[in-house]
Amino acid sequence: MNKIILTSLILLLLASCGKDNDDALGYIPTPAEIATPLLFQQLIPEAVIPEDNPQTEEGIALGKRLFYDKRLSLDNSISCASCHRPQEGFSDSRTVSIGVDGAPGTRNSMPLVNLAFNYFGNFNWDGSAATLEEQHETPITSPIEMHSTFADITAMVEADANYPLQFEQAFNVTNVTKTEVTKALAQFVRTMVSGDSKFDRHLLGEATLTPQEQNGLDVFLDETRGDCFHCHGSPTNPLWTDNIFHNNGLDTTFDDRGRGDFTGDPNQFGQFKSPSLRNLAYTAPYMHDGRFATLEEVVNHYSEGLVYSDTIDPLMKAVDVGGVALSETDKADLVAFLLSLSDPSFINNPAFLPSNNP
Repeated sequence: MNKIILTSLILLLLASCGKDNDDALGYIPTPAEIATPLLFQQLIPEAVIPEDNPQTEEGIALGKRLFYDKRLSLDNSISCASCHRPQEGFSDSRTVSIGVDGAPGTRNSMPLVNLAFNYFGNFNWDGSAATLEEQHETPITSPIEMHSTFADITAMVEADANYPLQFEQAFNVTNVTKTEVTKALAQFVRTMVSGDSKFDRHLLGEATLTPQEQNGLDVFLDETRGDCFHCHGSPTNPLWTDNIFHNNGLDTTFDDRGRGDFTGDPNQFGQFKSPSLRNLAYTAPYMHDGRFATLEEVVNHYSEGLVYSDTIDPLMKAVDVGGVALSETDKADLVAFLLSLSDPSFINNPAFLPSNNP
């Protein structure tokens, strides 16, 4: 009887040790934090991090490698970075991007900046992606973009010398699926935080605006002049966007119905998300279709180029007279202020730039 009890205890002990050994073999990824600028900490809520996709050093490194890997496209010719170029504020200086088959896209590439602080979700110009993870699905599979499949990407990952271990360490999986690919990309993109412009330093007492930049800010905030702040925020909103959809008086009819095309609601025809005003020095051309090559053209639109349509935003109060009719001085000063929101450290941050990953 004692032998049976002793044998049972030994077997239980061995089983327990075996379980502990198995657990010890499992890799635990290293938690990582979003680098949040001081003004963000002072003025806005924390970054939005999904519970099922926490930031880790391994996930971010994997996402960065995927972001720059041209093998995510059908013919290995373009990567995410081909249409979201670092020196162009992670946007595209072409009016619309060109896909793997030479097919032009339909919209200007949105800058990837401060997306971890998009509290409402609804990514893309039309809000067609509910999450940042979901946002990465369409470009990869779209026939006019990367035109690939996640089955092909999975096969590429499995054949690679290093990807399988990287995915295992980041997500504890041996069979890679779309879920892990999009999660890794989202983790990397969430690290793309920009908050060190001249204007940021001005708010911190570390820089002084020129008289032109100061007047430009005044124009921006003045409801009788620029009246820009309703859609793009004020110094108390370091994101410089409301992340809401507006029809800003570009067209009388719509070849691209924007938000309304996605929702099917005619009241939303011609609505597009307000882009952040950060890094405008790098992100030309402007608007959802890249129609304006310069900031001067953008300012001219709001000054004297507004056109009426049934869904124009009520905030475009001066549409009946074509715009807010700024003086030439106020126009130039407004541009000077807008450029003060650009952050050279963002486009030169080694953490966001391609590396020699294996």
